[in-house]
Amino acid sequence: MNRDIIEYDVLIVGAGAAGLSAAIRLRQLAQQQGRELSVCVLEKAAQVGAHVLSGAVIDPVALDELLPDWRSQGAPLTMPVKTDEFLWLTRNQALKAPHFSLPPQVDNKGCYVGSLGELCRWLAEQAEALGVELYPGFGAVAACFDEQGRLTGVITGDMGVNRAGEQTDRFTPGIEIRARYTLLAEGAGGSVTREVEARHGLRAGVGEGQFGLGVKEVWRIPHAKHRPGTVTHTLGWPLGRAAGGGGFVYHYGEDLIAVGLVTHFGYSDPYLSPFEEMQRLKTHPRIAALLEGGERIAYGARSISEGGLQSLPRTVFPGGALLGCAAGFMNVLRLKGIHTAMKSGMLAAEAVATALAEGRQHDELGDYAEALSASWVGRELRETRNVKPLLSRCGSALGSMLSGAEMWLLAMGVRMPWTLTHPGSSRQGMKPAKGFSPRPALRPDNVLTFDRIGSLMLSNISHDHDQPTHLKRRNTPQEEAARIVRFAAPETRYCPAGVYELEAGSVRIDAQNCLHCKACELNDPEYSLLWTPPEGGSGPQYLGM
Repeated sequence: MNRDIIEYDVLIVGAGAAGLSAAIRLRQLAQQQGRELSVCVLEKAAQVGAHVLSGAVIDPVALDELLPDWRSQGAPLTMPVKTDEFLWLTRNQALKAPHFSLPPQVDNKGCYVGSLGELCRWLAEQAEALGVELYPGFGAVAACFDEQGRLTGVITGDMGVNRAGEQTDRFTPGIEIRARYTLLAEGAGGSVTREVEARHGLRAGVGEGQFGLGVKEVWRIPHAKHRPGTVTHTLGWPLGRAAGGGGFVYHYGEDLIAVGLVTHFGYSDPYLSPFEEMQRLKTHPRIAALLEGGERIAYGARSISEGGLQSLPRTVFPGGALLGCAAGFMNVLRLKGIHTAMKSGMLAAEAVATALAEGRQHDELGDYAEALSASWVGRELRETRNVKPLLSRCGSALGSMLSGAEMWLLAMGVRMPWTLTHPGSSRQGMKPAKGFSPRPALRPDNVLTFDRIGSLMLSNISHDHDQPTHLKRRNTPQEEAARIVRFAAPETRYCPAGVYELEAGSVRIDAQNCLHCKACELNDPEYSLLWTPPEGGSGPQYLGM
C-alpha cells in the first residue's frame, strides 16, 4: 500500500503528561539554542485529554521545573491539598490512622487535587504555543524499523475500513511518520510499546510487569458536604483479603469529588469484579452519606503500571525511549505517577536534544537512562522498591504496616540492604474457578450504585459499529473453550465496560463499549486477549477525569 510519508526530528506517541512534557521541553531547548527542531505528538483520542484518567492528587515538582510560572498562566490546578486522611474500612466502620503514624513520604502537603485530563489539555496549549505539531485522532498502530532494527517511526491507522476488513468509500490509508527519534508515551499496555519491547527484548530479566485497574467516578455533591482540598485514602473493605488495592475520595473544584477504587491485578478469585467492588465501596456509611443528594457526572477506568523498580524494562532502544506509564514509573507508596511521568519526558527530551545537537540519530539514548537513575525519579523508585512486593506477598494490611515501618526507618537514615522480588507476573495470580464460588451479585439502585452499561453513558464512548473489532483473540477455538471452563470467563467480570458477555458457552465481544483500559490484555490469566488501536478518535471522551 502506498502511504504518505511525513518526517520530523522527534515523534512522540501519546499526548499524556509524559509525552506533552517531553514535547514542551524539546521546544524550550530548541529556542534556547536557537535551533530548528520539528516535534510531532500523536494522540489516538479525538482530543487531548479524552482518554486521560487519574485520581488525581498531583505533586507539582515536575511542573515547577518544566513551567515555573504555571500558577500565573492559568493551569487548572487551583485546589491545594488541605487535609489528608487514611482510613481502614470494615463493612460499617471507618478507623482513621493518626496522622503522626503515617510515614512522611505519603504526606500530600504541597500537592494539588484536580483533573489530569484538564491539565493535559492545558499542557497541549503550552506545547502548541511553542511550535509543537499535535495531532489528536491519529492512533499509532505499528512501529517502523530499518534493516538494523532501529525504530524509525510509526504508521497511523487506516480510516474507513468496515467490520469485514473492506475499504469503504471514505477509506484513507494511514500515514508513515518518520523521525530521528521516537518517544513512546502510550501508557500501560501500549501496542507500539509492546512491539518494541518484543523486538529489542526490553523486558528480559524483569518479566511482564505488575498492573492494576483504577475505576473512577466524579460526583457533584451538596455544597454543605464539600470539604475543598480533602484527600481520603482507604484500605480494607470491600476488597478485604480478596485482592490488594484501596479506595480514594478527593474533594476539589465546584463541589466535585472523585471517588474510586484501585484493584491490584494478581488476585486469585476469577469471580471478582473490580467494577462491582467499586460500587460496593460507595455503600459504606461514611461514603454513602457524602454522596447522598449528589449527582454522578462522569465514569471511567484505566489500567496502571505499578511494579516499580523491579518491573522497569530497559527504557532505551535504537531510535527511541519509553516514557511514563509505558515504562512504569509509578510510586506505589505515594499512589502517584504523574510527576514521575512528566520528569521522565523532560529527561528524555534533554537526551534527544543533546543527541541531535551532536548529529546523532536512531541510536540508543544512554544519557536518558543514566539521567533517570540519577534523578529524583530514580531515588523515589529505589526508596520504595519493596512496597509493591510487600503488598503482593503479605496483603494490604500487613504489607502496608511493613512498608510503613521501612519508610520510617528510611526517614531516620536507615536503608534496607535488600530488594524484594515480585512473586511473579500479576496475571499469574488468578486461579481456576473450581476453587471458588460466584460472589454475590450487585443489585444497583441507580441512585448510589449502577451497572456497567448504564455507567458507559457518562464516558461518552464513540466507536463506529462497522469498524473492525480492535479486541483480538490470541488462542484457538479449542483453547478458548477450555479457558472459559477453567476460569469461568473472568473477562466478563474484570472488564469495567461490559465488553465481554457469556452466551451459550462462548464469549461475545461488544468492542463498541470499550473504555481502552486494556485490562483484558493485562489481566487475562492465559494472555488470550489482545487490545489493538481502533480507528483514530474512537473510544471514551472523558470530561474532567
